[in-house]
Amino acid sequence: MEKPVFTTPMADLQMLEVDAWWRENRDKAPDLFEEELALTFRMLSTAPGVGKRYPHPGALVRRVILRSTRNHVYYVEYVDHVLVVAVWGAVKGTGPDLSGV
Repeated sequence: MEKPVFTTPMADLQMLEVDAWWRENRDKAPDLFEEELALTFRMLSTAPGVGKRYPHPGALVRRVILRSTRNHVYYVEYVDHVLVVAVWGAVKGTGPDLSGV
């Protein structure tokens, strides 16, 4: 059963920032982040358990890596949907602020 994938306002902002940076700095593949993110959202819709558990004291947060663009998608699976809570650069050295999750 497919589940709809929703995003938080914080994740929306992060996705916009990454996409803008990618389009400005990766002229040979300006759409790569958008394409990889769309594929990942489709995967989360059909197989949300695929992500690796991410240490967090609240809800069960999982993450998957966007291999080509080196970003992580952090999300929580609910009974009837998947909620993306952050999109964060894998090379940043620290994780995103998930205090609201």
